[in-house]
Amino acid sequence: MTDSPPKLRDAPPADPGAARPYHHGDLRAALLAAAEDELADRGVEGFSLRQVAKRAGVSHAAPAHHFGDAQGLLTALAAEGFRQFLAAQAAREAVAPPDPGEQLVAAGLGYVDFAMTRPALFRLLWQSERPDFTDADLGQAARAAFQHLVDQVAAAGGDSTADEGAVWAMAHGLADLLAAGRLESMLTLPGETREAMIADILRRALPPRGASATG
Repeated sequence: MTDSPPKLRDAPPADPGAARPYHHGDLRAALLAAAEDELADRGVEGFSLRQVAKRAGVSHAAPAHHFGDAQGLLTALAAEGFRQFLAAQAAREAVAPPDPGEQLVAAGLGYVDFAMTRPALFRLLWQSERPDFTDADLGQAARAAFQHLVDQVAAAGGDSTADEGAVWAMAHGLADLLAAGRLESMLTLPGETREAMIADILRRALPPRGASATG
């Protein structure tokens, strides 16, 4: 893989439960970073506002003041996660050929990058019921991610819900399987070889050139 997509946080502290200092004015960002660390270490079932506060080096009341409760914090984290998900795709697209099909493949590679480098956040976005998807900010962020897919599929010649579904299913399935360590034969390949294989698989889901409308 190429450089990892932008992250919400720096590398975690040596002691996972240790407090991390934050700079004045960055408390919300520090809490989101600590929340992602907590999610990665303990999963959504063990997620705790008190532990997030400890990681961020703030009072135990600080997360509740900013986000209300654990669901509120996970909702805010998911919204930021979708934005970072799009950023991971944009990073790949920026260095890919301008051809619409190759841009769509690049977005798929960014999808995989995000899942493999931030699996806990990936699972929060796609597999958890804890975030409140009726929240305006999260809803907008999730819709923007989906709209990016729709726009790219259309640019590549797709013209139906089936085309969108095929591309999404291929990219998401690969990302999920690789992040879970299920495709062991692919994971053991050298990086460039694995990336070329992933790109080749993604191309198989591209809409046919010049396809006519199917509904």
